[in-house]
Amino acid sequence: MKRPGLAKRYAADARPAHEVVLSHLLERVDGYAASRDEYALVIADEVQEQAAHRADLTRYRVSGTGGYRSRKLTRIVDTLHFAPSYASRLVQAVDLVTFLFQRLDRPGAELRETAANERLWSLVASRCYHRWCWDPLAKVP
Repeated sequence: MKRPGLAKRYAADARPAHEVVLSHLLERVDGYAASRDEYALVIADEVQEQAAHRADLTRYRVSGTGGYRSRKLTRIVDTLHFAPSYASRLVQAVDLVTFLFQRLDRPGAELRETAANERLWSLVASRCYHRWCWDPLAKVP
């Protein structure tokens, strides 16, 4: 994560990086569930400040997430659940897909590695709802 860029971009509204990323992720999860007329249960890897993140979810339901894509979260049920990745096959699967996604655009990768990563990505690509990584250092058009 590019924390210096995040701090610069949000200097007036300094929030911890994990909080910002989690709010963006929850917006996308909520939007996906709404588009399918379904509800979502969110299970995340264990992190510090779990109680604070749960309180944030409660606030997002009432006031919205803030930012340019602000939305009130209406499709995330219950609370945020945190599990150690070693105990959750679903969290492990997300870790693997995230790792693979990050490897797809790795500069300087060998042709064989790139081809192998692309073949692996083709197995999960159809399940990808949103594919974009915000770069806080990038200029806004």
